[in-house]
Amino acid sequence: MPVEDTNLAGRSGSLVESHKGYDSRVISFYFGLAALLLTLIGGLVYQQLLKSETYNERERVQSQRRILVPGPRGNIYARDGTTILVGNRPRFSVVLYLDELKPEFFAESRVITRNYAKAGKDMALTRGQISRIARVSVVQRYLDQVNKILVRDEKVDPKSLGRHFDEQLLLPYPLLENLSETDYAKLIESLPVRSPLQVYTSSTRYYPYGSAAAHALGYVRSNEDVTSEDFPGEDLATFKMKNTVGKNGLEKTFEDELQGEAGGTIFRVDPAGYKVNPPLAKRLPVQGKNIVTSLDIDLQLAAEQAIGDQVGAAVALDVATGEVLTLASKPDYNLSDFSPRVSSAAYAEIQAKSAEINRAVQGSYPPGSTFKILTSIAGLRAGVINPDEPIIDCDAVLHRFGGRFLCYNGKLHHHDILLRPAIAESCDIFFYEAGWRTTAETIANEARRFGFGRQTGIELPHERALFVPDDAWKRRVKGEKWFPGDTANMAIGQGFVEVTPMQMACFVASVARGQISTRPTLIHQPDRPLQHNEPIGITPEQRAAIFAGMEDCTLPPNGTARILTTTEALRIPDVRIAGKTGTAQKKVSIDGKVGNINFAWFICFAPVEKPEIAIAVVLEGDTLGEEYGGGRNAAPVAAAIMKKYFEKKAHPGAAALKLFRQE
Repeated sequence: MPVEDTNLAGRSGSLVESHKGYDSRVISFYFGLAALLLTLIGGLVYQQLLKSETYNERERVQSQRRILVPGPRGNIYARDGTTILVGNRPRFSVVLYLDELKPEFFAESRVITRNYAKAGKDMALTRGQISRIARVSVVQRYLDQVNKILVRDEKVDPKSLGRHFDEQLLLPYPLLENLSETDYAKLIESLPVRSPLQVYTSSTRYYPYGSAAAHALGYVRSNEDVTSEDFPGEDLATFKMKNTVGKNGLEKTFEDELQGEAGGTIFRVDPAGYKVNPPLAKRLPVQGKNIVTSLDIDLQLAAEQAIGDQVGAAVALDVATGEVLTLASKPDYNLSDFSPRVSSAAYAEIQAKSAEINRAVQGSYPPGSTFKILTSIAGLRAGVINPDEPIIDCDAVLHRFGGRFLCYNGKLHHHDILLRPAIAESCDIFFYEAGWRTTAETIANEARRFGFGRQTGIELPHERALFVPDDAWKRRVKGEKWFPGDTANMAIGQGFVEVTPMQMACFVASVARGQISTRPTLIHQPDRPLQHNEPIGITPEQRAAIFAGMEDCTLPPNGTARILTTTEALRIPDVRIAGKTGTAQKKVSIDGKVGNINFAWFICFAPVEKPEIAIAVVLEGDTLGEEYGGGRNAAPVAAAIMKKYFEKKAHPGAAALKLFRQE
């Protein structure tokens, strides 16, 4: 009988039991592995599915580039709607599209590397330096093609090329700019159509009349702030062609209207930054809106020619609408000098002449005797002047308030003079007395009622408002009280009173209409409503006396502007003119000498019976103590403007015929 091994049996039972059970450590391992696998799968799902949009967006931003091209600016026309004052002309350049030269750049780099190796030279150059040398070499070869056609010897500027390659690779690199039409024609005929070397046409501002109305029209300057609100790709790296922006005059005021709508193109690029054709999106640029100004170019040219080399300004308004027919300021500058960009030498010359100042709206001048019209209105409304009664005996010199007051430097004896001849002959002593009777405060309030002391609202930048002096102003600014002598000076447009030519033009237009305000505008509207506001507040008889005095000013024997009717070249047949001269003084220092210079003024409107045009002219003297009068110097400028105005009115087809012949 066999012997039973009890130990073996026990071990077997133990082994069987152990295989049938579960090891907690193994189970934990399985669960851990499963968790890791689930986490990995979840991460992959999250990255591939949930975040795919984010990665696609990143890839899009990294691999796409946007190019913006500005739209041409709108044209600026004269009031006839056909004569261009500011337009666009083509500007020709020969450019090279660097992004199309990738194979040539790489091939040239290999050639340079091999040549160094064959020469046995130590390769001290870096790969970047070799690439830059290769680019200059390739670009010079293309430039030599242009040199051969145009018979030139131009060289590539390595710094300019490197800067363009690094920052504006997708934009055409300009080899030669501002080509003549002859050079343009030669290149068009000679360059291959599909060459990366192309003639590029952009637009730049064009001024057919040069310096005419320079301060009204203004100029543009180059900038790179090209925007396109509704073109996609704002988040992409964007390359911008150069643009222009209005910096003065109407170009600045109406920048939003004149500025064209930019076009754009979106390209895919390779890792080196070279574009891959065809483009993904494209939109053509659109020209800006046109503007029709109120300026009459014939009147403008007449005014500027009449002023000539003198310093001053002239403004002519349509009495009924306030539209500006002429806005001249001298000295001026040739607007063409700013296109496409002004040179430092040209700008230095402009500054040396103070030609950048628009004297029509920025010039500050004592109005002289032209202000006597306002003093007359203030005195009539205050009831201290009666057109039919003299208020003082003018004996050339008046002693009053401890002072000595002169009539035209003590040369004139008007005796018992009435308002009408006082205006025509510009009697100072009459208006001293009128000022004292009216009071400075009343005159100041009347000036403010007519709009002095605030801007006229003309659509030009940097207009000056100036101020209306009174006792409170003098105490605040000068630290002194107001004296009777200040009132006397104020009554004749001297002392602290200062105005702009635009303000005086608005004033005389308002007087012509019988109202207190004129809002000037440089924009023409054929159906513009007539200006209508508060009446001046004087009787028809009082108004007639002022008008008669202003008309007598232009007539012999004693009118201070009689030159308009006694000089054949200035006479305008069958047109009655109401005007007022003014000669103001201002103390200045010239070449170390202190003295007075004169400002010659003339304001007017015509025809007297139904005013249509109102004009203000001021000219600056440049010599101490020089006789410089409104009648002799400023009135002829106004006459030139009026003569052209009434000639065009009498022969409306002449201007159109002249324009047709010029074309």
